[in-house]
Amino acid sequence: MDEFRTLLRNAMKSRAMVYEAAFDEMRKEIGEEKAREIMARTIYRRGAAIAHNFAPHAPADLAGLRDSFLKFIPDAEAQFGPEVVRCTDEVLEIRFHTCPLKEAWLEANLPAQTVETLCELAGAVDKGTFETAGFEIEVDTWKPGRSTCCHLTITPGAAAPAVDPAAAH
Repeated sequence: MDEFRTLLRNAMKSRAMVYEAAFDEMRKEIGEEKAREIMARTIYRRGAAIAHNFAPHAPADLAGLRDSFLKFIPDAEAQFGPEVVRCTDEVLEIRFHTCPLKEAWLEANLPAQTVETLCELAGAVDKGTFETAGFEIEVDTWKPGRSTCCHLTITPGAAAPAVDPAAAH
């Protein structure tokens, strides 16, 4: 299990460095603002592609969403350290205590502001996932000085989504 866990963590860290390299190259070519837009759209789209896994719980089964989401994350406890802060009929709040992506960027000695930006961009995957699945979500990503990582606040959506499971990538 430890070997699997290490391989998984390293794969996630590799993904993080691909995000950083792509963002850096785009920023050089087209500027920071446009690079942010493209990265956010791209990562959001990836989240939307997995939304079908959670759409059956929309628009308001937050307990079911919690259970499905935490089971969906590979090796969740070791990789992200999720803490369910609240789960009521009105709100599901999850705080992540660690993140292999953030760790990779910090280990690469990137400036804190760059890590904050990359975390914000990476958080678009959660927005894409849960908005497309039919929920409302606020994603509060890591900021310098904060010990925890992403904080997700998910609330019921307006109506069940029209997510086609066959459309997943």
